[in-house]
Amino acid sequence: MKIQLQQQSVRLRLDESELAQLLNGETLRSTTQLGGAGNWSMLLRLQADECVSVMGAAEGVLIGLPYDEVSGLAGRLPCRDGLAWAVDADGAVLQLQFDVDVRDSVRQRGPRRRTDAAVTPSV
Repeated sequence: MKIQLQQQSVRLRLDESELAQLLNGETLRSTTQLGGAGNWSMLLRLQADECVSVMGAAEGVLIGLPYDEVSGLAGRLPCRDGLAWAVDADGAVLQLQFDVDVRDSVRQRGPRRRTDAAVTPSV
């Protein structure tokens, strides 16, 4: 899991194997060892709730994402478009973006076939 933090923005990018773990009910964890300051972790899991949840403590953050939305994204892969939410963060807004690495998806799934083109019967 790749994590980008910048001001009021968090971007989470997973590869296909991490997405599979998440869809199988596992909690993903990324831990950074900060030496004498201890460790800091970000945990990610899916939940039945339609809303995003963010719970934090000094040791890290647990983010819960809506299962149905993440599962829907998995059905569209490979694609460049991910999911985005604006989460209330005690009066501020936290922009949360969730993506699956498109290059890894193409390697795992192959290129996406276009099915939206109209088929014209030959005469």
